[in-house]
Amino acid sequence: MRTPHVDVALFKRIMGGRPAESTRLAAPRVRTAAPVGAWLSEDGAVRLDIFDDGTYDGQVAGRKRHAHGTYTIDGATMTLSDESGLYTAVALGEGELEMAGYRLGPAL
Repeated sequence: MRTPHVDVALFKRIMGGRPAESTRLAAPRVRTAAPVGAWLSEDGAVRLDIFDDGTYDGQVAGRKRHAHGTYTIDGATMTLSDESGLYTAVALGEGELEMAGYRLGPAL
């Protein structure tokens, strides 16, 4: 099985905006289920909708193209696989997600 390549620099360029001050989350608990729901960065620039059917939709303020694809979960990491072929790692923390330097919390 081929290990997915995560091009963080490219993803940061695609995502734009301001990265989080710290990229380290507290030691996450191991997840067995996806964090289904809507997730949003503090500044509202990045939104990630995670669906229970194994798909996701990502949106970035100022970008016309939405990211669509599937995800897999391996312990405390969720890997997004965009339809364009881009793979992105998402750290699953307690009550928050971290993706390419952005911290996302539950959208209310």
